[in-house]
Amino acid sequence: MSKESYELLGLDESATDEEIDSRYEELKKKYDEEKWQDGEAGNAAARMLTRLEAAYEEIKDERREARKEENTASSDGFEEVASAIRSGDLVRAQQLLDAFNERNAEWHYLQSVIFYKKNWMNESKKQLEIALQMDGENEKYRTAYEKLKARADYAQQTGGAPNTNPNPAPQGSEMGGNWCSTCATMCYTYLCVNCLFNMCCNCR
Repeated sequence: MSKESYELLGLDESATDEEIDSRYEELKKKYDEEKWQDGEAGNAAARMLTRLEAAYEEIKDERREARKEENTASSDGFEEVASAIRSGDLVRAQQLLDAFNERNAEWHYLQSVIFYKKNWMNESKKQLEIALQMDGENEKYRTAYEKLKARADYAQQTGGAPNTNPNPAPQGSEMGGNWCSTCATMCYTYLCVNCLFNMCCNCR
């Protein structure tokens, strides 16, 4: 990334997008006014305006490309997590999730799936709530949350309670649990718990 482009805006590479946009608009207004001055002062301002616009576009383009690369890497990584979940290797799935530096909505959704597979319903529900807070329009997250909530409501109505982690540990640590031994007994009306996270088992 061009260091000179940042220097022209009086910023460095750690600047946020908002700071870059604000500084660009400030300088653009300044040079727009000064370019109408007589003589060399006006010409210099016009040249600076051209350089400013080129620097701003360079910075924005390079940041867009960097985000595309990050999103591609995240997508591939999440597919690997989903594959581990589908194969039943929850230890591997958790290890892969722990390796992510950025924890976006999909990260929390997959963490919810792992907790669900371990029959830790409360923890699963909390992770889905975080995913929805970050991406409330995502139909996959919303459907999973509604089904999980329906299961919890059913358990309360029948005198039971959603299972939870009996030995809480810091998030990201690997913990035991087995959902399959109980799922056959928890089907109710049209909503079968075994199908609760069908979408996650076919993530992507």
